[in-house]
Amino acid sequence: MSQINRTSLVILHYRLGLTDDTVLEDNFDEEPMTLQLGHGEMAEGLELALLGLRAGAEQTIDIGPELAFGFIDETMFHALPRSEFDPDLELVEGLIIEFSTPDGNSLPGTIIAFDDNEVRFDLNHPLAGQTVRYSVKILDVINEPQVIN
Repeated sequence: MSQINRTSLVILHYRLGLTDDTVLEDNFDEEPMTLQLGHGEMAEGLELALLGLRAGAEQTIDIGPELAFGFIDETMFHALPRSEFDPDLELVEGLIIEFSTPDGNSLPGTIIAFDDNEVRFDLNHPLAGQTVRYSVKILDVINEPQVIN
């Protein structure tokens, strides 16, 4: 039975939450996720914690900000005039909306405060600064055969 390495294809169920047992995502009652390690699809800390596990393994892993979603970066707090936003957009604190970057990409941002003149928002990942808890159940591990020269 193969064990997970840095390039494994892993089929798993997972639950993402906080250390206070708040659940943010959970696919245990749904189709499993297929994860290609080494491609940045999941937090680095989760990928590292999976190394060495085999199909059938279950594990709960707490991952700090340094290996999960990063620390809060104060330079990611911004403000724009309220007139820059669609007047029909109902603003509420905690609302996550997409912001366009100068290079044409988009970033999710969380509204942190607003009034009639200005909207303040945070472009940090919503889980930045948090320790997150992943619970996983490994269903299958697929490793490409290694060629030995």
